[in-house]
Amino acid sequence: MLKSIFTILLYFYCYSIINAQYIYKEKVLLMGVDFEFVVVASTPEEGNYFLKQAIDEVLRIENNISSWKKNSQTSLINTNAGIQPVKVSKDLYQLIRRSKRISTLTNGYFDISFASIDKIWHFDKPIKKIPSEESIQNSVAKINYNDIILNDTLQTVFLKEQGMKISFGAIGKGFTAEKVKQKLQQLGVTGGLINASGDIACWGEHPITKQWKIAITNPNKTKDPIAWFDLSNTAVVTSGNYEKYAVINNTQYTHIINPKTGWPVNELKSVTVFCKNAELADALATAVFVMGKDKGTKLINQLKDVECLMIDNNNRISYSKTLNTTYSKNTK
Repeated sequence: MLKSIFTILLYFYCYSIINAQYIYKEKVLLMGVDFEFVVVASTPEEGNYFLKQAIDEVLRIENNISSWKKNSQTSLINTNAGIQPVKVSKDLYQLIRRSKRISTLTNGYFDISFASIDKIWHFDKPIKKIPSEESIQNSVAKINYNDIILNDTLQTVFLKEQGMKISFGAIGKGFTAEKVKQKLQQLGVTGGLINASGDIACWGEHPITKQWKIAITNPNKTKDPIAWFDLSNTAVVTSGNYEKYAVINNTQYTHIINPKTGWPVNELKSVTVFCKNAELADALATAVFVMGKDKGTKLINQLKDVECLMIDNNNRISYSKTLNTTYSKNTK
């Protein structure tokens, strides 16, 4: 009897060792930002293989959606604005289609044709005076998601006006995180986390903590989190004004600009959006930041399985109606 029990216990011990899961990580500069990949795997060889596949997927996506690469499909669309339609890959076409839908949902506060803006506000070099009202109005004249013409039959994209441009700065990292997650799941990765410079997608279980612990940055003390969340199978994206801004006449102007007015927005310090999809969370975080607390909260509260946390310029924290929050012990 004791021998049988010992045999059973030895079997379960060996099974747990053979099937043990470990965390493997890699941090790489991609698409101009820091990407961190975390995967659950059984061996270092398996973990390294999954990490390489994740990096290769980001590089593949960048070659399609980057507006900085001259030979990318996005650059080709921009070059042919007002001239002719451009046939693109299914991935890019569907991304643009979804982007237009989000523009409609947010009443244009999110708009990938924002790339058309004439950059009269500078946040990477000193700016001494506020641009004129005329130049501000002219700067946003070409922004209009309705002028992005899609042809489902031919899978082409056409920008109606010369001078129009599209880019995916407000949705691209979330889109990429989501695509990498899908690729790894197809390869059999049971759990992991993709952090595209703050755009986070996680799935499955952490082998030790089960859920993935996510920190929300404090805009006033970026090294100290304002809150912690235990998450699984979800996405989290934060949009903030605390890293890039200009100071003119002792007034701070954020780099996030309202596409309808051409003026930097100034009501909120950060917006964090939680939902199942990193791409949607990325776009909504930007839209809510521009819309402001009241309009943004109203929008989020109308969406299923979408929540947000906002911090305004007076450091007041507000939430959408059903967000459950766990604060870290060292929050001040």
